[in-house]
Amino acid sequence: MHFPRLDVGQIKITPIQKGGSDRKFYRIRRAADQGLILVKYNLEREENRHYVEIANFLAKHGIRAPEIYFHDPAEGLIWIEDLGERDLYSYQHESWLVRCAFYESALDQIIKLHSLPESVCAEMKEHLPAEFNAALYRWEQKYFFDNCLGRYFNLNDSKRKELAALPGLREMAKHLASLPRVLVHRDFQSQNIIIRNGQAYLIDFQGMRPGLAEYDLASLLYDPYVKLSDAERAELIVYYRDRQLENGSTIDSDFDFKLRICAMQRLMQALGAYAILGLVKGHKHFLQHIPNALRSLRAAVATIENLQPLASLLAEV
Repeated sequence: MHFPRLDVGQIKITPIQKGGSDRKFYRIRRAADQGLILVKYNLEREENRHYVEIANFLAKHGIRAPEIYFHDPAEGLIWIEDLGERDLYSYQHESWLVRCAFYESALDQIIKLHSLPESVCAEMKEHLPAEFNAALYRWEQKYFFDNCLGRYFNLNDSKRKELAALPGLREMAKHLASLPRVLVHRDFQSQNIIIRNGQAYLIDFQGMRPGLAEYDLASLLYDPYVKLSDAERAELIVYYRDRQLENGSTIDSDFDFKLRICAMQRLMQALGAYAILGLVKGHKHFLQHIPNALRSLRAAVATIENLQPLASLLAEV
């Protein structure tokens, strides 16, 4: 109905099996150079409804994302541009010279999002999930304790509750919630960045909300799917800071501290998700990323004061 030029008899439809989303994706191809993606989303999940508004918002402000061709909100269907099959993750075995250029392109896009003025961000407020606040940071922590330490590592209830109640964790959540917010992607990792003609495009941005820029940066630099060396990570941090300064944004003195705490939060969230996806939803392949995520979390927590009991536990599991 909406794409009359497509010859139905010649169409090839291929399900895209990727990630842990409750949405279903289909690649629809008529020819090698003519195709699109069909997204079927769950009408009951609120954030799925906002994908189109966010995509149009990103395009309006020059941030690369798939073009929206048609949206049928009654059926929960979206037809979007097919950007190809190569995400940043798929380049993980290339040389750093190749990967670095792609990472920098991704950072260029996220910096555009982080740099949008508050007046511009306000127009999206009704289409976004709840902002990052102390309750959400505490939820991420609990998600980790309940699902990763509890469900995956079988840590007993009393020990989990003791660690989850550490004053340092509550203080971290409260501190992060007190800081000025910008718009963040919320799941800015290698599998949500498509590389097309050498340029990065953002996908899976329906969780976008007000939060800390350092959370997105930590999501990419401490991405459990990809192993970055300390030198590579440091190079990307310098790049991010330099671009922000060029845009007129100030880099405050506690940037490194915020990045470490955000890395802790993000990794807790990821570890909780891997346990749920692998043990409850049957996506066993997510469990293979737990060791890498745990190593990064162990390193992050070791640098944060008042979390010694948690650091000791992570050193043992």
